[in-house]
Amino acid sequence: MRFQKMHGLGNDFILFDEIDPAKFDLSAMAIGLCDRHQGIGADGIILILPSEIANVRMRIINSDGSEANMCGNGIRCFAKYVYDNHIKSDKSFTIETGAGVMIPELIFDNEKVKYVRVNMGIPVFERAAIPMKGSAGSVIGETFHISGKEIKITSLLMGVPHTIVFVDDVLNTDIVTIGRKIETHQLFPEKTNVNFVQVVNDREIKVRTWERGAGSTLACGTGSCASAVAAFVNGYCGKVLTVHLTLGDLKIEWIDGIVYMTGTANHVFEGQVDLSKYLHG
Repeated sequence: MRFQKMHGLGNDFILFDEIDPAKFDLSAMAIGLCDRHQGIGADGIILILPSEIANVRMRIINSDGSEANMCGNGIRCFAKYVYDNHIKSDKSFTIETGAGVMIPELIFDNEKVKYVRVNMGIPVFERAAIPMKGSAGSVIGETFHISGKEIKITSLLMGVPHTIVFVDDVLNTDIVTIGRKIETHQLFPEKTNVNFVQVVNDREIKVRTWERGAGSTLACGTGSCASAVAAFVNGYCGKVLTVHLTLGDLKIEWIDGIVYMTGTANHVFEGQVDLSKYLHG
């Protein structure tokens, strides 16, 4: 089966457009192919599929075998793949995801896709929608106890659940230990992504993310969107931000209630892989 390897700011994926998902154990496939020592290596696999409600459908399976409703870096890679492989030739089209229909806009340089701007939808703050246990209402700057320490968290649904922790120095924060504990905390029945955010000024933030189902990744698109929104509602920043990630930046805009994300998507290599051991039966 033919595949392409792509990444968005280091958040990497294996993409297929010829797979019938009903014939394969997608969880086992993701675990095997994403292994960085015995497989191709990636944070997840992405399937390009037909859709009855949009121009095309995206499914993403994390490296631990769980399925994600949405992925910001993944959808930029998906959009570039769809255009470059002539599945859609429009500069903007609709993508069905588990979090609803998303609309990317391709931005070109010398007739090649350089950036992808995506309408990421409306952030949801209601606790039950995240979902998060507790009384009704939003979770903004709420006190959270973990390992005997008290921290402040902001949680929201940005296609997938995100929890934001503001820190003084993101590079010297133990995001693995703290992130894993928050991700799996009993307050989050479906777990949560955890973003550690350092405010640089009212127009810039630094973000590092512990991703639900993938662990520490070099970038998280939905996490960057959630972090930018959280920075505004906590009074740190405006509604147009540059988010600094390990390998580059994302531009996040919150306009008329809708969050827009602009960033790169990069082709790494392509090849063929035998998927017969992942077939059902």
